[in-house]
Amino acid sequence: MKKKGILFLCLMMAIFMVACECKQVVKQEPLPPPAPAPPVEEKIVLNGIRFDFDKAVIKPEFVPVLDEAVDILKKHANKKVAIEGHTDAIGSDAYNMKLGMRRANAVKNYLVDKGISADMLSTESFGESQPVADNKTKEGRAMNRRVEFKVME
Repeated sequence: MKKKGILFLCLMMAIFMVACECKQVVKQEPLPPPAPAPPVEEKIVLNGIRFDFDKAVIKPEFVPVLDEAVDILKKHANKKVAIEGHTDAIGSDAYNMKLGMRRANAVKNYLVDKGISADMLSTESFGESQPVADNKTKEGRAMNRRVEFKVME
């Protein structure tokens, strides 16, 4: 009987040792810190600034939106800003590029008249190449006739 007890004890110790070996402690190295995010250009879309079809004239109802942009730009006077003009898809690509530039220049001239340094502003036209809405609908085309500001780093 003593042999059976010793055999049982040895068997239990073997099981215990196998169980202990299975529970190895793995030391995990801490994860490296995430890579810093690339610098993002701040983009200000003037949703309230829309242009009539084939026009580059700032309508009086959009002046408050531009005045708010003036206030923002005055607070960040050391930042360069690209003014991007956009159009709907009606008309030729070449014509729309010129129309987008006229719209961007109209906004730039307004900002300069309100005290923003012309040296800090640039204009660019994207014509119809970057729609934000469907050009197949009247509402979509109206949304595409817009100006966007991109604050440069």
